[in-house]
Amino acid sequence: MNVPSVALVGLGEIGLGAHLPALLRHEGLRLAAVVDPDPARRALAAEHTAAPAFESLAEVLSDPVLDAVVLATPPWVTPGLVGRVAATGRFVLAEKPIAVSSAAAAPLAKLPAGQRKRVQVGLTYRHDPALAVLREWIDDGRLGDGLLVRAHIYDERRDPDLPEHARRIEATLAHGMPVVHEGAHVFDWFATLFGGPPERLEDSWAVSTRPDLPAANLCGARLTYPGGVTVLAEFGWLTDAQPRCEISVIGDRGHAQLDGFTFDLRLTTSTGVEHVVFDDDRATRCFDLQLARFTELITGVRAVPSPGLADGLAALEISERVAVLAAWSLA
Repeated sequence: MNVPSVALVGLGEIGLGAHLPALLRHEGLRLAAVVDPDPARRALAAEHTAAPAFESLAEVLSDPVLDAVVLATPPWVTPGLVGRVAATGRFVLAEKPIAVSSAAAAPLAKLPAGQRKRVQVGLTYRHDPALAVLREWIDDGRLGDGLLVRAHIYDERRDPDLPEHARRIEATLAHGMPVVHEGAHVFDWFATLFGGPPERLEDSWAVSTRPDLPAANLCGARLTYPGGVTVLAEFGWLTDAQPRCEISVIGDRGHAQLDGFTFDLRLTTSTGVEHVVFDDDRATRCFDLQLARFTELITGVRAVPSPGLADGLAALEISERVAVLAAWSLA
């Protein structure tokens, strides 16, 4: 059997830092090309791979033996690219969020079924084994009833030594509050943990720490999930110092904590404390697992993508609802 060939489109931080290394580690795929309009980024990619580099997606789609495309592109350009690749009959792995609004994502919801089943959404950290452990603790009743979840999703710290990174994140804010970009992961995790999307969005809020920012850089919401689970979620970018990034789940019998960067777990109950620590780093294991599932989709081992477009659109929808209600709170 021929090894499927894949092109990586988008050589920004996530493309060069996570997708490219995962593709180079994976023995079941062949990296056929890398694509980015920026020649400096193409030069950076050339330091790690001999795969030919191109300026535009059209150049690689003309290759008749190309099987799939990984899109590590900004979410405000991703929807159009997904449609272009899917229309050629190729498989697509598209970074989250799939778009920055439901309106922008509307054409994806209308893709023919044959194309939709070829699109996997990069809700990368859904694949982490820590989520399976946490779900098992919840399902087995180790935390008890009346669950309260506190999600503190703080990332993209403003580092004075990395001014270009800060400028890039500020530019990303012009396309939506942090919840629009980070919520895709977080709300997908909760749907996985609690058996479905939230039943209600109770309230939402936003704070801008600087008047010159294009959107509020701190925001959050209170949601109710199936089984009466209450979730308090907050998201923050672009401050010099940040609270600990973690997800905490407390019930009447136990308290579980998930480290937001390592995904190491800690369970505290009346009988003691239990730790679950993983050997490799979170990004390595999750991007490898994600690519393994994408390879199964390409080769026909897996009949449907996991997660697919429906999952990506559902996560975007609740993220957008939180952002809209939060914006009203500022009015």
